[in-house]
Amino acid sequence: MTTSTPSTDHTPVAADLRRALSGVLDPEIHRPITELGMVKDVTVDPDGTVTVSICLTVSGCPMRDRITADTTAALSALPGVREVRIELDVMSDEQRTALRRSLRGDAAEPAIPFAEPGSLTRVYCVTSGKGGVGKSSVTVNLAAAMADSGLSVGVLDADIYGHSVPRMLGVDTGPTQVEKMIMPPRANGVKVISIGMFTPGNAPVVWRGPMLHRALRQFLADVYWGDLDVLLLDLPPGTGDIAISVAQLLPDSELLIVTTPQPAAAEVAERAGAIALQTGQRVVGVVENMSWLLLPDGSRTEPFGSGGGQTVADSLSRKVGTRIPLLGRIPLDPRLREAGDTGAPLVLTAPRAPAATALRTIATTLSVRPRGLAGQPLPLSLSRD
Repeated sequence: MTTSTPSTDHTPVAADLRRALSGVLDPEIHRPITELGMVKDVTVDPDGTVTVSICLTVSGCPMRDRITADTTAALSALPGVREVRIELDVMSDEQRTALRRSLRGDAAEPAIPFAEPGSLTRVYCVTSGKGGVGKSSVTVNLAAAMADSGLSVGVLDADIYGHSVPRMLGVDTGPTQVEKMIMPPRANGVKVISIGMFTPGNAPVVWRGPMLHRALRQFLADVYWGDLDVLLLDLPPGTGDIAISVAQLLPDSELLIVTTPQPAAAEVAERAGAIALQTGQRVVGVVENMSWLLLPDGSRTEPFGSGGGQTVADSLSRKVGTRIPLLGRIPLDPRLREAGDTGAPLVLTAPRAPAATALRTIATTLSVRPRGLAGQPLPLSLSRD
């Protein structure tokens, strides 16, 4: 692959070329290709023709065109470069092993970075008592809003049986495996992993507890998430195996409860939040979805009743002994559903829509909220001394 730029009298030296290449990031790992050992060789002829040999992490790398384009653009911007030639190669097994060690260390069993002491990643488990309350829509739009504000965000679609996040976020590529690391695809600025990326077509997942636990652990430990500010987990509804496994694998994760205004839905949502009493997790807040519908004449109607979100927040506050806030009420909007079907989150495509505004407000609250001890169990014991 080649490109040409106007020739000048100055021919760049090797240091100029390396400096330019250090600004080219691998699209999956988000580190300079020079730092990752991907630049095999770079030379420049007297006439200004630059030839660079790049080792891709795997054969058939889905980001090869992006890497080629970014490398070409970086080198073409240098004075004196007349033409850029890109030669693509593939890393050897030894090079991939070295790459993996540079990113993950030498541990035989990869650790879950978000469970390590000192992790600064805020982990939110978006859950609900029952299905059909818009939990995945809330997760996807919160993630997109946070990423749009400049945060590094990941979403783990932990709803193994009802996975829908990849479609709703517009993911159109699969993950890439480098040695024992899984590189998650990115869409709308969000890193995403889902069991749906590993199953053929729309095949159902028929797993029981131990397999679910292993899959969840692999998604947390084997996926190279990088340095995330926020990780959102879209949990299945209820208080089953996945909710218990998440509490075991991510003891510092926090629960975000999604409900509708309907009293029956609110009662079930309370159970999903009350699991925190047994797992020791913190409930960060409640989100009420489908709160009201704006009619053509400008008035509002509440097709699912009212007050469910506040009821859940008040009930959980009493049970856990600390204030659980109602973080927001999201109105019904057909565009929210349409955006999910097309993989274009509403917070990005129509940021001024009332539903998008409510979601962005919740995202901002979760993004800037400092980590504190309120509502968290402390390792204290009583002494008679």
